[in-house]
Amino acid sequence: MKFAHSIKQKTRVALLLFSIMVCIILVRILEDKNVKELGKSFTSLYNDRLIPATDLFFIAEKLYAKRYALEMHVNVNQANTKLKYTLSSYDKSIDSLLGKYEKTYLVSNEKDYLADLKNKLASTRKIEANILGLTAFTEESKNSCNLAIEKSFKGLFDKLAELTQIQTKVGEELIKESQSNVSGSKIYSSVQFVLAIVIGVLIVSILYTSNVINIKNEKFNLN
Repeated sequence: MKFAHSIKQKTRVALLLFSIMVCIILVRILEDKNVKELGKSFTSLYNDRLIPATDLFFIAEKLYAKRYALEMHVNVNQANTKLKYTLSSYDKSIDSLLGKYEKTYLVSNEKDYLADLKNKLASTRKIEANILGLTAFTEESKNSCNLAIEKSFKGLFDKLAELTQIQTKVGEELIKESQSNVSGSKIYSSVQFVLAIVIGVLIVSILYTSNVINIKNEKFNLN
């Protein structure tokens, strides 16, 4: 009976240890998944938000330079035989930055705003071509050109502002997601720590029980 009882107790302990082992493996898998998600969040924050936000800044810089060159051409009648080449150079830089931007992960609103920005760029370039086609400027044509420049570039800067706001909003969401993943990792670590303590208690309990049984057996043999 004692032998059967001992086998039964050992079986229970073995099953308990096995269950704990399974729990540790599952927690470890979940923790690894959490760490991967955390890595993805930080990578996306850098590649899909920080870099594009910097590119938007450079696009805005090129647009300001274009606007200044056009206004100087219209209002000061500044002779600039290389103006067409200069504007074309700015356009190439802007197109290159937009092409780089399009390769990043874009949310739905971002795709729409980007499409609007490209359409407005195309319209602005038509206005630029019309201005460059004028050989002289009267007061009336100056006012007309200045109004067209102001309106077209304002539309471009508004779209850039909307895209920048999306970078901020999505970036904040990624940070919240990262914080959630960090909290999850802390919970998983705590669970592993508790399970390790339970295993330690069981091992000590098993050793203690074995010693008690050995002492009893020795006393029984002596008797």
